[in-house]
Order: sequence, then structure tokens, then C-alpha cells
Amino acid sequence: MSTWTSQSSRQIESEAQQLYDHLLHQVQVATPSQMVERFRSLFVDGVGYPDAVIASALDRLISSKAAEQEFKFVLNRCCHILINRWQTRPQFQAVIPELIALFEDSPARPVAEFSRSRSIRRLRELVRLFIESEQYITLRRLAQVISDAEVNGAGSLPLGTLIRRYPFLYGHCLLAEGSTEEQQQTIKQLQLQAQRKYEVDLSQYVTYQVRRAKLARNVSSATASRIIQPVKNPTLLSDRELCYALKHFVGKAAGSSTCRDAAQRFLTHTSQVRTFGEFKDDLYQYITASVDSEYGKRQFNNQLHAQLKSIFPDSNSQHFSDFLLMRTCSQLLNFLVVESSQQPHHFIFIDLITNLGPTLTTSLLLKIVLLCRKIKPYLEKRFSILFNHYESYTRDGVQWLVTSMENVNLALSTNFGSMDLSFINQVV
Repeated sequence: MSTWTSQSSRQIESEAQQLYDHLLHQVQVATPSQMVERFRSLFVDGVGYPDAVIASALDRLISSKAAEQEFKFVLNRCCHILINRWQTRPQFQAVIPELIALFEDSPARPVAEFSRSRSIRRLRELVRLFIESEQYITLRRLAQVISDAEVNGAGSLPLGTLIRRYPFLYGHCLLAEGSTEEQQQTIKQLQLQAQRKYEVDLSQYVTYQVRRAKLARNVSSATASRIIQPVKNPTLLSDRELCYALKHFVGKAAGSSTCRDAAQRFLTHTSQVRTFGEFKDDLYQYITASVDSEYGKRQFNNQLHAQLKSIFPDSNSQHFSDFLLMRTCSQLLNFLVVESSQQPHHFIFIDLITNLGPTLTTSLLLKIVLLCRKIKPYLEKRFSILFNHYESYTRDGVQWLVTSMENVNLALSTNFGSMDLSFINQVV
């Protein structure tokens, strides 16, 4: 690092800390609406801030040569200082989307101080760059999660408006580079709350369907509906699609076995396997057993076989280990879903959904994750890549992805959550 870069970074750290300390104090003594106006004055308009010392600190910060690279991190943290405090107070949470939307407003006040005109132009340019950054994109998604607006309908809306529905995406889509530990804790808390609500809603819905199915054996369906208070389906799947998915993720879709049973049997078997090469051969059989034979014969089975063959070929004669299991399963998810945000190709995934449908495709992915639970975050990351890629598309335009994420949400919640849906076979 050059001397001027080091000095510039130290200058930013010093001025940024002054901003953080100031905001940490203000957010405790000012109302949320007062804080929003302070942010508008300090960061959007760039004029009229009531504390001249802080305004000068901001001027010095943005004049730094490193500001173009570092300012987005500073402003992101300034936002989270307020968000972290308001998030813990339900009566203040509605102000968070207002704060985040503030940066997309045009400056409302003219530049009256000629001596600061250059600084203000610089600030407004840096804020423009901020709203194009990954940091602001994650903030905008956070606003969508926190917003009370019900946006479950309207297929013409962007896919991004559905993020609130998918807690498994939060850790990947609501945090950006430079996130502090406190920010991570805030998002984790949001994720836990959303996950808990989804599980409660789903459990109540399934209980309702079981009671309704039992009652319908003795009375008409219409009478059963009048006797039992209906419970809303918490997914975007139809009742029939949801019942079908539950049958595959929790019920005994494969004869007398659940997905979990099949995975456990396979793991028990592999404890006797000696080499990595033998394990890959057995894994091929385990996966293809879940794939329609006609579809598999066309090209999928050959593609899968080639993919497994390419995974650590030099280790084929080595003793099989947990490390090799984890690396193999993670590379399979690359192959089956999407490789990376740099190479977001997902032809295999689209082909699977087109031919097997989203539920059987998700069941296939679930069978792999159940072999190595450590790769659950890795599967979530694959779907966050797809979500980011299609975020601005209309929901109707990527209905296959919406249905897939509904299935993934269901599969992960029923197999890794705290629900007990062992009674599901009474209805499916």
C-alpha cells in the first residue's frame, strides 16, 4: 500500500468514527423522524446540518482520495447504526424502509454556501455511486423484508419483492461486503423471526388439512369447511402442489421411505465403503434412483456420471472421508443448480425443472443435502445467486424460479426446522 493510500485510509477511519459516535448518540436521543431528517440534511442535501463539526468531518472524509472506494462502506454502516436500534423496537421498524428510500430522493435544498459547493457536489456524486453499490442493494432488500406491505400477488411485480418469503436467502442477500458483526446479528434475528413464523403458519395449515380430511370421511366437504375454521395456505403453491411437495419432502414418497430415511440408509452403507471412487459409484446410483428413467437415459445420467468422474479423480483410490463427502456434494450443487455469480449458468437446473418439475428437482437436491448437512448454506447460496440474477424480472417471467424457491423453502423448513410433521401421512 502506498504512503498516500495509507494516510488517506487512516483519515477516513478517523472521520468515519466521528460520524459513527455522533449517530450512536443521536439515535438514542432523537425520534426516528428526526433522524431521517438529519440523514437527509447530512447525506442527501449536504447542507443545513445542525452540527457544523460533524458536517466538517464529512467534508474531510469525502475529500479523501480513498473516498470513492470506502464511502459506500461508511454510509452503509451509518445506516445500520440506526437500523440496528430501530429493528429491536417494533414501533420504529416502519421507519427503516423510509430511511433506505431516502437516498433515491433528489436533493431538495439548493447550495447556498459557495465555499462548500465543491464538497456538496462531491458528496452527491458519492451518494449516487452508493445507490449503485452492493451495499445499497442489500439495504433495499432489507427494506422489502421489513415492509408491512403485502406483495404476494401481482405477477407483474419484480421477483425481488418476494424476498421476505424466503428466510433461507437472508444471510446471502441482505448482507454485503464490509458488514459488521452487529449487522450480521440483526439479519440473523430477522431470519429466525421469519423462519419461526413460516413454520408456525405451515404447521397450523397442515393440522387444519388433517382435521378436515378426517372430518370429510363422515360429512360433506362443504360441511367440514363450515365446522373447522379455515387456515390460509402460507405458500404460493396451490393446495394440491403443496400436498404433493409435502409428500416428497416429509412423507413416504419412495414406498416406505422418507427422504431422510433414504439418506440415512445410504450413509450407513457408505461407512463400509473403502475408497472415494467406490463412494462416487454408489452416489451415482443414489441420485439416479430419484430420476425418471426415460429422462435419465436421454442425457442427464451421462452428464452426472461425467461430473462425478471429474471430481478429484486423483483421490479415487484414497480412503473415503467426510471432507471428500462435503466437497463432492458441494460440487454437485454447482452442477445441478448454478456454479457462481461470475458464471451463473443454470442449464441443467432449468432442464431438470422442465422435465421433472420443481418438486422432484428439489427432492433430488434435498437428498444430497441430507447426506452432508454442512452444505445446507451452500445450497442456499446457489439460490441466492439465481435470485440476484433474476431479481428485477417480473414474477410471471420467472415463475419456474418462484415455484422452485417455494419448494426449497418447504424442503429445508420441514427437514431442518423445528416442526414435527410426522403426522403428515394422514393427509398425503
